[in-house]
Amino acid sequence: MSADKTEKLETDLNNPATEKSSKLQTQENNPFYDPTLKARHASAKRFRLLTILAIVFSLGFLLFFLGDMVVKGLPAFQQTYIQIEVDYSKVAGTSYRKALDKKYRRVVSRAWTRMLPSQIEADPSLAEKKLKVWALADDQVDQYLKGHFYKLKDKDKQLIDEMKAAGDVKLKFNKIFFTQGDSKIPENSGIHSAIIGSILTLLVTMVFAFPIGVMTAVYLEEFAVDNRWTRLIEVNINNLAAIPSILFGLLGLAVFINLFGMPRSSPLVGGLTLALMTLPIIIVSARAALRSVPGSIRQAAFGLGLTKIEVVQDHVLPLAFPGILTGSIIGLAQAMGETAPLIIIGMIAFIPDAPTSIFEAATVMPAQIFTWAGMPERAYIERTAAGIMVLLTVLLSLNALAVYLRKKYEVKW
Repeated sequence: MSADKTEKLETDLNNPATEKSSKLQTQENNPFYDPTLKARHASAKRFRLLTILAIVFSLGFLLFFLGDMVVKGLPAFQQTYIQIEVDYSKVAGTSYRKALDKKYRRVVSRAWTRMLPSQIEADPSLAEKKLKVWALADDQVDQYLKGHFYKLKDKDKQLIDEMKAAGDVKLKFNKIFFTQGDSKIPENSGIHSAIIGSILTLLVTMVFAFPIGVMTAVYLEEFAVDNRWTRLIEVNINNLAAIPSILFGLLGLAVFINLFGMPRSSPLVGGLTLALMTLPIIIVSARAALRSVPGSIRQAAFGLGLTKIEVVQDHVLPLAFPGILTGSIIGLAQAMGETAPLIIIGMIAFIPDAPTSIFEAATVMPAQIFTWAGMPERAYIERTAAGIMVLLTVLLSLNALAVYLRKKYEVKW
């Protein structure tokens, strides 16, 4: 085919408004005709449709999960209180329940009545008084007023209905959820001790993982010679970042508890175990941040007569620090959501009081949520969902902080 004919044929094909172009596109003897074109276009449309359906399904599942969690968790932030008359003169020894009228004893929380002696200790003038006070209601009363499953006798329901009509029943903000630790009495259980345990555990994690991880990354990226031992170390670091987290729990149990005799269920052991798990993430992210610093920075510093250590310390590391910090925060957020390794080392114990040091027994928020999820009482279901909401809020805040720091201090070359 001559050059003039080929050029004319291409011009006709590129002009879809002409009838001749339509005919040329369907001719099998046309050198520009592709018989698979229609099938490939149909396949592309199907693939695009499948990706859209996958995204819609994922977003729908996420919205369903979050919606169900919010619906179940929001009631936990309110707790039922009832106004009753208490005769403090009858509080003596273990007979504190006698201070209440008999009809109120089944609808008032046992945890609240146990605190009557401590109220008198705090204010001795109460010992001879008979007062109307707001008392914490039993969990079954709380569930009844919230419209959930409950186990109340008819006379108790009638009593609560009468008190509600008289204005002696209220739903108040559940500050107990944030100020109390775990409890076998649902209405008196909170997440305070788990929050303190999580903070202490993560402090230990960052104190050990951050400096070791950054120094390891600096050595491997800036000082280490490229040989088989260095490559072996790099392969092992990448493999450690991919193994199941429960194996780190077994390692912590074997090394820190059985070998070194550290206190079981303590934030010290939990923090060291999570530090082992977080180290690969910090090393990998720190190396990527160091690698992103242009070589011209190093060459300019060497040209001024600086040593290798001075170049890394005064120029490379400060420029890479925002990326290192971002990776460390993400690693910290991942460690905060871990449960499996902490279960192995015993941080799922019943902890009613918040720990005051890293050597005392403690629990963390994921483990506390796991414990509540296995309790039979209906009130623990809403506390489980509320605990998840608190944990997700903290994790999302940490990730948002990482994104903010990356955008704020990111240097573009």
